[in-house]
Amino acid sequence: MYFDDLPVGFTFETGTRQIPLDEMVDFARKYDPQPFHVDEDAGRDTPYGGLIASGFQTMVVGFLLTLEADIWNEASLGSPGIDELRWLKPVRPGDTLRVNAEVIGSAPSRSRPDRGRTEIRYDTYNQDGDKVMTYRTTHILRRRPVTGKPA
Repeated sequence: MYFDDLPVGFTFETGTRQIPLDEMVDFARKYDPQPFHVDEDAGRDTPYGGLIASGFQTMVVGFLLTLEADIWNEASLGSPGIDELRWLKPVRPGDTLRVNAEVIGSAPSRSRPDRGRTEIRYDTYNQDGDKVMTYRTTHILRRRPVTGKPA
């Protein structure tokens, strides 16, 4: 889909992905080696009461799910960043995540008519329907190519 196909109010839901214990710990050891992400005993002695996923892993898995949904991939020209990222509840070993998305803003480029900016709010949920993460991002998307000659 292109910029022109994603009006404000457009929604989509992704598939799901489980985060197994070994994947959770491997990610944390490489990128976020805090005790409550890598050591079950240390995790029990925290406010979380056990091992939890790195928020960054939750973000990466959520983003991967949106890519797998293949909504805007063909038109993507990147993004200037993420806004209002919040980790709302811990993600535990074995949790299964899914993402609901809604287009909340849309503006064609004034200087480059072949593209526009689409703002999407992403809400990530676990298997129990608990919202675990939310964020907004602006995607720079190609506009639908013009086909044929004007009349």
